[in-house]
Order: sequence, then C-alpha cells, then structure tokens
Amino acid sequence: MKLLIATTLMVLTIGQANAISRYQTMRMSCAQVQATVNREGAVILRWQSRNTPGLPLYGRYVSDRRFCKLGEVTSFESVPTADNPSCTVKQCVQPDYDNMRFWLHDR
Repeated sequence: MKLLIATTLMVLTIGQANAISRYQTMRMSCAQVQATVNREGAVILRWQSRNTPGLPLYGRYVSDRRFCKLGEVTSFESVPTADNPSCTVKQCVQPDYDNMRFWLHDR
C-alpha cells in the first residue's frame, strides 16, 4: 500500500513538472505577457528572430526565484511583444560570481 501511494505521488509530481504553458509573445501585449508569467509562475515564451527570418526563439521565464533550480537566481531579460520590442521578464540563470551580476537582478 505504501508503495502504491509513493508511486502515485511521484507520477503526479512528474506530470505537474511537465505541464508548462507556451505562449507566442507577438500575439500578446507586454502587460499580458507579464501578467501571464506572474499568474502561472513559469511559462515558455516563443517568438521569431528579428535578425534571422523564420528562426524561432524561445525561453523559460518565471515570476520569481521559487521557480528556478537550486543555485539559480533570476535575471531581467527582454522579449518582443505586439506592443513593445523589449518587454521585461525574469529568467533563471546561474549566478555570475565574477561580476556579482546576480546581486543586482535577483528579486
């Protein structure tokens, strides 16, 4: 019985970890992208490269550090949206101890 419960909990946890929403940023305003990230905690954002037509770009963006791996911090990045070519969002990164970049961006 204990094995069944443990297995069920593991399957549920794995299923939730893989359930991350994906959004096309160019179909949303900057405010919509930011609200979506904050509401869901972690999302995949996708858009087309401006420099290389047809090249899809994407990344995983988070509302805060709770959605990062152990040892990672958040850093401000930008993605293009329908109304803003540089919409600010947070992304998990490894800290850069050489220039202490993470102290300025980890929130």
